[in-house]
Amino acid sequence: MGIKLSDGREIPMEMHKVKIVQKTNLIPARQRLEAMTESGYNTFLLRTRDIFLDMLTDSGTNAMSDNQLAAMMVSDDAYAGSESYYKLCAAVKEVFGLEYVLPAHQGRAAEHLLAKVLVKPGDVIPMNYHFTTTRAHFEILGGTVHELFHDSALETTSALPFKGNLDVTKLQALIRQYGADKVSFVRMEATTNLIGGQPFSLANLKEVQKLANQHNIPVVLDASLISENAYLIKQREKAYASASIKDIIQEMMACTDLMYLSGRKSCAVRGGMLATNNKKYFDQLLPWLPVYEGFMTYGGMSTKEIEAMAVGIREMVDDHVAGSSVEFIKHFVNELDKRGVPVVTPPGGLACHVDAKKFVPHIPQQQYPAGALSAAIYISSGVRSMERGTISTDRDKDGKEIMADIELARLAVPRRIFTLSQIE
Repeated sequence: MGIKLSDGREIPMEMHKVKIVQKTNLIPARQRLEAMTESGYNTFLLRTRDIFLDMLTDSGTNAMSDNQLAAMMVSDDAYAGSESYYKLCAAVKEVFGLEYVLPAHQGRAAEHLLAKVLVKPGDVIPMNYHFTTTRAHFEILGGTVHELFHDSALETTSALPFKGNLDVTKLQALIRQYGADKVSFVRMEATTNLIGGQPFSLANLKEVQKLANQHNIPVVLDASLISENAYLIKQREKAYASASIKDIIQEMMACTDLMYLSGRKSCAVRGGMLATNNKKYFDQLLPWLPVYEGFMTYGGMSTKEIEAMAVGIREMVDDHVAGSSVEFIKHFVNELDKRGVPVVTPPGGLACHVDAKKFVPHIPQQQYPAGALSAAIYISSGVRSMERGTISTDRDKDGKEIMADIELARLAVPRRIFTLSQIE
């Protein structure tokens, strides 16, 4: 929650109490340089013992609530027919309004099942922007990803509130070019990961659904960061200013045929799932679940995590929970912007992103400016960030580099992990 002080300043307020803490270390700069050198200037290869603040990712690093931890103690460990699964189904029905639920051990496992069922060789899959594993799963099965973002989405400095929108005109042109029968589905990603955690608007999602429905093309939603996207819709889309997070999420679900998510983000649980109201999709996906994940009532997850996910789904629609990272990110971005640091604006729902091309303009893209900046951030501060640029991009069929659209150093803000003084 953001509050305004008597002097006019706005700061994010932590709407939770800290009950358990974990020690962190700030080793000397010389040791940080040694650690960075030993890891080949790859922040993924750093050891936790050498990190002060870990801002690599928000995936699986969010704080669980006391209610989630308590729920894990009463899980039903039955291999089949676990009551924990039916608690998850009830939570999905209550919050998302969806009937059929397939658990998976994480989001990319859900993507794998989705691709296995819906993607055929020669298919095209349009989306607002790709995620690394998403593209890989679809291309392995012979599909081709088409990113149909608005050109303005790649302008790192901008006041546009919904840079995660899909360009419906481009979608119409793609359907004309390839034919509707070649389009597996339209994928929308909540708070697009690789272009600054930028949300899409509900108005845009409705436009996408309308066009897709005209051609009998399903709409699939990656809902891993759905509560953050819903929170930003509430903040930025006037028609939903007075709507609850839950109401916004259910309206988003009304525009989609199938959704999947990684529970590691909005739900603060290590797991994933697919859900739909369309029994045809459920019946198509179900036979593959035991092949790759596990029986339908656990799907590769521990029943303890399933219990915690059921609680996390209900908790994520609380304004204070949905906005906890968003408000910290907003403060983080605004403070860096005041200091002349080239950050992605407006603030998104995932992290504070620094535009590496602008911050280190002397480094050519072929020499990985985002990777270099991420290494420098660690050496100078002990903070681990993530390169989101050419290093994170696949090579072409000949093994040559594909230059990324933008080069970002990502400082993720996991939910309810850091204090304001650490962000400052």
